[in-house]
Amino acid sequence: MGCLVSTPKDTGGNRRRPSNIGEVSVYVPGLRIPKPVDFSQSLGDHLSKSLVERLSALRTRIVVMAGQEGPTITRTRKRTATQHGGSTLADLQQALEDYLPVLLGLVKDGSQLQHKVQFVWINQEDEAEETAMSNAWYEVLSILHLMAMLSLSQANLLLLPRTSADGYQPKVSEESRRASIDVFLKAAGYLDCAVRHVLPHLPAELRRNLPVDLAEGVIRALCLQALGQCNDIQLGMAIDSTKATLAVKRRLACEMVKYWQQAQDNIMNLPLANGWGEKHRPYVKWKYVEAKAAAYYYHGLILDEGNTEKSHGMAVAALQAADEYFKESKRACELFNASPPLSRNPPLWGTMKYLSEKIPKDTSSKVRINRDLYSHEKIMETAPTLPDFALALKPDEFVLPSVDACWNEEHTNSGQSGFNQLRNEKR
Repeated sequence: MGCLVSTPKDTGGNRRRPSNIGEVSVYVPGLRIPKPVDFSQSLGDHLSKSLVERLSALRTRIVVMAGQEGPTITRTRKRTATQHGGSTLADLQQALEDYLPVLLGLVKDGSQLQHKVQFVWINQEDEAEETAMSNAWYEVLSILHLMAMLSLSQANLLLLPRTSADGYQPKVSEESRRASIDVFLKAAGYLDCAVRHVLPHLPAELRRNLPVDLAEGVIRALCLQALGQCNDIQLGMAIDSTKATLAVKRRLACEMVKYWQQAQDNIMNLPLANGWGEKHRPYVKWKYVEAKAAAYYYHGLILDEGNTEKSHGMAVAALQAADEYFKESKRACELFNASPPLSRNPPLWGTMKYLSEKIPKDTSSKVRINRDLYSHEKIMETAPTLPDFALALKPDEFVLPSVDACWNEEHTNSGQSGFNQLRNEKR
């Protein structure tokens, strides 16, 4: 059940896209924006006036805030005043959290009310401008997706370098890096919940007709992106730590490769469109190649600690691979930034600031030394296989909230009248 309506292309300018989104540390592929819904028309005969008004008020708040901020919320210039992402993100996130428990009353115990309201959202990565579905689980899925995108937006703001009090070059504070880890894991939790606990409630036909923004592959890719970027922060902190061994850094880098590879696999064949989607794929490729540069660098350093000609030859091959992937990552970065909407890199910091200096220098040095020591035959021409480590990071567990108490009051005040009417309609 649940009818579907998709608007095939931009017709009225609802889907606005900035031409330039400024500095990007974390790519957010636009924010889907809800369109107004008349709950009184669809639910007025089934629910009390007070509950209908509450649903309307909570959702209208989201519609207004997202409509005003959505087209520009990924731009950074206006949102650098507050340290942890700005009040706009927090207010909209709170509005979504307030709405969700009340919304879930529509799907409680398989209620037929879930099919009564047609929910409409403006897409960002799909060719269709908007998608309407008469299924409340579609609305729940859209809410969780928006909550995750807001979290990624907050992480982006946390990870944009700021001029320090001492006046030296911009940097990202340790406090902001630690805060971003929590935000990434929270975003991953929303997306993981969407895949495991919301998508299964949608009939197969509706799942096939979801906009690509909400396709399972895109949701899984965004979840993996959040975990991969969290892993990147951990690697940067390990690089700064005098206690972290090469083995620890190699493991983190190799895990990062797996997160981004899986993210790329999930979106490789999806019809991402409308700028935001077309920019999404090169971002994932860039980060995947960048992660491989880091992994081969640390793998090469560990192999070079061996005492055999073979290990030294493998080390050279690994470091050469790191250097090639590093060069490729710079080209992939340029392609991402040139894809509309245009973007640019913030000043280098963290993992890549360190590796951009170390990879070319150490590769040149190690290759020269080992080629002087060993014959050409002892130097591998292909990179050795990276170690395969189990992925350590898991999304924060997000559990859908309990249905709001106002639905219990609805049951007390209205008895079974609304549900009896629904039964009569089905006969």
